[in-house]
Amino acid sequence: MEKITDKIAALPEDGTYFSLEFFPPKTQMGSANLQARLERMSRALRPLFVTVTWGAGGSTATKSLELAEICQRQLGLTTCLHLTCTNSSKAVVDDALEQAKALGVRNILALRGDPPRSEEYNEDGLPTGGDKGEEEFVWAVDLVKYIRKTYGDYFCVGVAAYPEGHSDQSHPDDQNVEVDLPYLVEKTKAGADFIMTQLFFDVEAYTRFEKRLREHESGVFKSIPIIPGLMPIQGYQTLRRTTKLSHAKLPQQVLERLDPIKGDDEAVKNVGVDILSEIVEIIRDTASPVARRGFHFYTLNLEKAVAQIIERTDLIPPADTPSSESDEAIEVVDMAATLKPGGRDRRRLSSVNSAPHNRIVVDRSRDPSSSAVSRNANYEAPSDSAGIPGDRPTTRANTLAISEGEGSLGREATWDDFPNGRWGDARSPAFGEIDGYGVSLHVSIPQALKLWGYPTTAADINDIFLRHVRGELDAIPWSEEGLRPETNVIKDQLSKLIDKGWWTVASQPAVNGLPSSDPIVGWGPKNGFVFQKPFVELFLPSSAWKKLKPRLETPENKNWITYFAGDARGAFEASDEESVNPVTWGCFQGKEIVTPTIIEGVSFRAWIEEAFGIWGEWERVYPARSPTAKLLRGLREDVWLVNIIHHGYVEGDALWDVLLEE
Repeated sequence: MEKITDKIAALPEDGTYFSLEFFPPKTQMGSANLQARLERMSRALRPLFVTVTWGAGGSTATKSLELAEICQRQLGLTTCLHLTCTNSSKAVVDDALEQAKALGVRNILALRGDPPRSEEYNEDGLPTGGDKGEEEFVWAVDLVKYIRKTYGDYFCVGVAAYPEGHSDQSHPDDQNVEVDLPYLVEKTKAGADFIMTQLFFDVEAYTRFEKRLREHESGVFKSIPIIPGLMPIQGYQTLRRTTKLSHAKLPQQVLERLDPIKGDDEAVKNVGVDILSEIVEIIRDTASPVARRGFHFYTLNLEKAVAQIIERTDLIPPADTPSSESDEAIEVVDMAATLKPGGRDRRRLSSVNSAPHNRIVVDRSRDPSSSAVSRNANYEAPSDSAGIPGDRPTTRANTLAISEGEGSLGREATWDDFPNGRWGDARSPAFGEIDGYGVSLHVSIPQALKLWGYPTTAADINDIFLRHVRGELDAIPWSEEGLRPETNVIKDQLSKLIDKGWWTVASQPAVNGLPSSDPIVGWGPKNGFVFQKPFVELFLPSSAWKKLKPRLETPENKNWITYFAGDARGAFEASDEESVNPVTWGCFQGKEIVTPTIIEGVSFRAWIEEAFGIWGEWERVYPARSPTAKLLRGLREDVWLVNIIHHGYVEGDALWDVLLEE
């Protein structure tokens, strides 16, 4: 039941601390795995607090509160619940705050969220008939004021800041810290207790920003905790996409270190740990009138990189009191092996190997209530298990080693270490998410209008998809990035599908054992070989799906093709719903076969909900009664989302021959 600011104030004046951000996983399997991960990270890392994200408009409300309850009540972690207020009614906000209070959560990160929609829509995205209804939140400051008015000082309230300027809907191409400052002053005066920044990699921009705040003429930032937000580098494509969406600058010196290895996820992650560790060191060594330094890590529900960064930079707090896990053991220092750049040494507790190794074999029939048994239990082994190797001692140091991916247990714990978007493994807590905030167009309303204009016919939608495939349009609502080079291999086939009114949102060509260094489809370590099954995902009219489905199920096709299909009403069809289909894999020296891209029923079901949610988000860019909104609404209600995989990857054109057959 502690407030974040109270915990910070209780630290030594020269103390450091860190916090971790998590989001509700998309699948039940992901949630179960995240809980195990949270237990491990809370034990090994001991963050000062954790934060739980909140989807736009309350889209993840139930799951966010469930995750907050696990963190706060079950794991005993001081928890901060994100709360976005735009596109949400007062009733949604009130319910969230009341439930947070009931759970013992006393910390709220008050955010605006996505830019406000047209007033013709309510929080469920439905037309209101022109009435504004009960929605009253436009900016984060409105939420801060409301929390203070309603709950007094019960909640510790944090607000967001942007070290490189906020790319707002009204200024999408002009990020300016000075433009943002009056709003940050207003939020702070309204009752903010701490400030947390958006992610950044330009450490000089951050230090300038913090200095500007501390010296601001209003004086409101003089002593308030300012916590820099950092995102461990999980992979090259993830980094480029995240920084593009957040408008965070990637300094040239960072790119120079990553570009030569961008195809090797493992190498990128290792260099990324170096880069983030250096950023932490620079900020920690920068003079500040507020001595206690904190760092917030956007984990993306992954643990290996963040655990390595936190240990390398000595952010892990010591145990408060000696425990039965032998954490009170003396430190053993190998200076040659542990000395780090910058002068600090890296130390591990001797408790790594402090559990007893030699034990007495005893008869299991002995009275377990015997005081001698309880006194010597650590040094005894039952006779029926003597000779069976015991489990690795669950000390804090061993748990940390697992979180860092060391040994067989570490590999099992961090098996999903490299996020691969929504076509990764649905069992992963990181599955299918890039920022943890749920369904979104990831562009502002002015940017959406600039990109896609005002379509009024299906032909206009065709044109948007064709321009994207041809490289003339940077993004479509379901893809915020330009097409990758491998798409050029099948560009003609995709264009022909779009000409039929089948709108493609994901695809890949067949690849049969090309070198991992191939400039177009290569990935992973050098001297390996990569493979791909061709697949395509597309929206097509319900009438077209009725005609296509029997073709996929003919005797000559059904043994080679797997499909999954669904619509906005919840209908679902599949050739084999239980099938698990690796569609990208690689063989590398000294490694097991790596399968980063998997398509299966559970993952496709999760994506259906999001994909049709994006239709709704696109619709709400426009007034509810406009021709464009009516068009998008009608298409959303009619089209099917279909994913088709062809398993004959040695026959490069087999999939396209089936789909383009007249």
